[in-house]
Amino acid sequence: MAGYLVEDARKVTTRRLQEMKDQGRKIAMLTAYDYTTARIVDGAGVDAILVGDSAANVMAGYQTTLPITLDQMIYHAASVVRGVKRALVVCDMPFGTYQVNTTDGVRAAVRIMQETGCDALKLEGGVEILDTVRAILDAGIPVMGHLGLTPQSINKFGTYTVRAKEEAEAAKLQADARALAEVGCFGLVLEKIPAELAARVANEIKIPVIGIGAGGQVDGQVLVVADMLGMNVTFKPKFLRRYANLSEVMTDAIGHYVSDVKDGSFPNENEQY
Repeated sequence: MAGYLVEDARKVTTRRLQEMKDQGRKIAMLTAYDYTTARIVDGAGVDAILVGDSAANVMAGYQTTLPITLDQMIYHAASVVRGVKRALVVCDMPFGTYQVNTTDGVRAAVRIMQETGCDALKLEGGVEILDTVRAILDAGIPVMGHLGLTPQSINKFGTYTVRAKEEAEAAKLQADARALAEVGCFGLVLEKIPAELAARVANEIKIPVIGIGAGGQVDGQVLVVADMLGMNVTFKPKFLRRYANLSEVMTDAIGHYVSDVKDGSFPNENEQY
């Protein structure tokens, strides 16, 4: 399947995302963590798939993204890549793999690219990680930045509230965005910041800016697939729009299965050999 509502079935690349920004065409991005979901997400026509370290929350039930390991991210990303034909696949570098030093960061980045076949990596942070970003780029690996609410720094912030509301933090975010664009990042995620600030950043830097809780005046949007499909009904941030209620659908279907097994109606004569 070439993709729902998608006329161009060519593989999406970082260059094509840049073309989309230049032409004023919005970029649609979603997360995926496994082969089956990735096939559906890709077939539905998204431009990019993020194998997020949010797998720590969605797939493993952790309260933060910090516990997920490099090996686990490689497992998830490789699974997603096998299910994707069109979308650009971006993999998060997990906490601890690039914050210590540049050499470790490059080594981890190379491992992810070699062992998953993904198209690019995403790192959280600004000027503090610029040397590592530059070194990864020098190794020939495309990098997407991530500013605003950066979940890997949750223990530093102490809250998941909106970031960069104060003038000093907003100014630093803008400076970080410029630095990431200038060093060669192909794109930038802005999470949970004032819409006006996100619009200024998207207008100021040339690379595509993808928002999550950053308003509609950026170049594209990303959501966690389990949230927008209503599989997780307890997470209700202002920025989330639910497009389905799969929690209810799945609970109903599983309930019917349990009932059919217990009353002996499954399997019937046509469902056995």
